[in-house]
Amino acid sequence: MSIQNIWHLRRVADTAAKACYICYKPSSSVLITPDNRIQAVAAKAKDEAMAREIEKVKKEYEEKQQRKKNKDAEKEKEKKNDDNKDKEKDDKSATKKGDEEDKKMQKERDDKKSTTSSDDSPRVFALHKNFYQMRIDRMRNAEMARRNRQRLQDPSLFPSVPTGGL
Repeated sequence: MSIQNIWHLRRVADTAAKACYICYKPSSSVLITPDNRIQAVAAKAKDEAMAREIEKVKKEYEEKQQRKKNKDAEKEKEKKNDDNKDKEKDDKSATKKGDEEDKKMQKERDDKKSTTSSDDSPRVFALHKNFYQMRIDRMRNAEMARRNRQRLQDPSLFPSVPTGGL
């Protein structure tokens, strides 16, 4: 009956926003497992008191970012080497054009980095033990209430009137 404590952050449309599980503010962020979900404000999902990022995913993300930085640094070194060779061969006018192109390339890279930074937020969380226990208790209570309703509908549960002589 226990549920797994791995939650994925998903976004829904603002028109489909429902109340947050904790503060009851309208929220378009949802924490989901394959068989369960929580409506939560995005700030709460990132709050260490409610949910924390899974360390493994966080390390993978940092390694990926490090690889990207290394690739960019290598590309820039190669460009500098190529530019140095070209500068020796070309006139001053050619170097000005190269500088303009480099500036354009840098602006494009900066624009790409700024747009992707908002998408790079963590998406996999583990709930804090208290919130996780609250979810389990709520599911357990709902299951007990369902069983009790079924038992009360069963006529054999109640005692029957005694029959027979003295």
